[in-house]
Amino acid sequence: RITVAGLAVSAGFLAAAVAAMTLPEPVRRGLWLPVHLGLAGAAGTAIASVLPFFVAVLSVAPPMGRIVRLGAIALIAVGALTASLGVIGGVQPVALAGALSYLAGLAAVSVAAFWPLRGTPGPRRRLVLAAYGAAITQVAVGVGIAGTMLAGYPPVVERWGLLKPAHAWLNVFGFLSVIVAATLIHLAPTVAGSRIVSRRSASVALVGLVAGAPLVALGFALGDDRAARVGALVELVGAIGLVAHAFAVQRDHGCWTTDPGWHRLTSWSLLAAPVWLLVAVAIAAGRILWLGAVPAAWSLGGIAAPLAVGWVVQVLIGAWSQLLPAIGPGDMAAHARQRTALGRAAVGRLVALNLGVALVLLGGAVASRAPIVIGLGLGGGTILASLAIFVDALRSGRVGVPPRSPVRARLGG
Repeated sequence: RITVAGLAVSAGFLAAAVAAMTLPEPVRRGLWLPVHLGLAGAAGTAIASVLPFFVAVLSVAPPMGRIVRLGAIALIAVGALTASLGVIGGVQPVALAGALSYLAGLAAVSVAAFWPLRGTPGPRRRLVLAAYGAAITQVAVGVGIAGTMLAGYPPVVERWGLLKPAHAWLNVFGFLSVIVAATLIHLAPTVAGSRIVSRRSASVALVGLVAGAPLVALGFALGDDRAARVGALVELVGAIGLVAHAFAVQRDHGCWTTDPGWHRLTSWSLLAAPVWLLVAVAIAAGRILWLGAVPAAWSLGGIAAPLAVGWVVQVLIGAWSQLLPAIGPGDMAAHARQRTALGRAAVGRLVALNLGVALVLLGGAVASRAPIVIGLGLGGGTILASLAIFVDALRSGRVGVPPRSPVRARLGG
């Protein structure tokens, strides 16, 4: 229930991110507000909801108490919203309070995920768990950099031109991409109906994605071109490894005989998303390889569509479509209704979302407004449709009444 509730909050942030795109550009500060609501808000809240659940399942460990898990989700959600409003409103104390709340939420997520593992004899996927820990550490540093800037700490304020790209790389590639990639290592085979086995591509992906972002951030912080370029290459190798893993998993997929729309949506979205991560990493890494560790080497506009929508949002849609019928409310009949609802217009939604990302990317490359507008319409419309389907599926799960246990029935219970 806690995981599903957190995913519902994440969906609310995603709707807010789409709505923010309709605001005047000066108000939303270009792409800053929609991207932060989508990444820090929607993706961050989803991670706070799902990460403790996945770690407990992987390690066969009891989950952390509900107060800590609910507190982690609330602190992340409040922090993301408060920081966004503070920055947009130009009220630095409010933005700083949001950053502190987000840091407290990260600490709570760490406790909720890793504290139950003490002395647990169950099997562990150590590389995945290590990647989770490294990702949380990196985002704590990234948010800390932004927090010290908002607090007016002179050494950070004076070097913000170089520390801003370091902050962005740690948050976007060091945190979100690592958490999502590590989760796909075991979620993608489950969705595809293949076995969760050790693959060299998975190890390459996680090692590359974990090591690349901090090297790039260090290069920017020190103004060291070599460190930044090495980190960019390592990140690129990690993204290539994740794409190779996705195709290897898809090649070994099972043969489904029911719910074809739902299976297409979940498996194809988790296959397409790593390709968009590779595109975003290639663009971001290419700028560093060409320009070095300079402020101009970071541009959010060039990677926003493939990174935020093609990668993170597409994984969110695929993940909640997989998880809701598995752990959501309702009995078996309700879960069947959920799978039917979530698989509605699967091919059309997948094509529209990915075509929208491609058109926005194309429009930016050729400096043409028409493809961007069409792409934003396709992508935004698909996201809103997917959110509506998610809400409908969640509601349908609450309609069904769990059948009475035969044992309790015989006892008159």
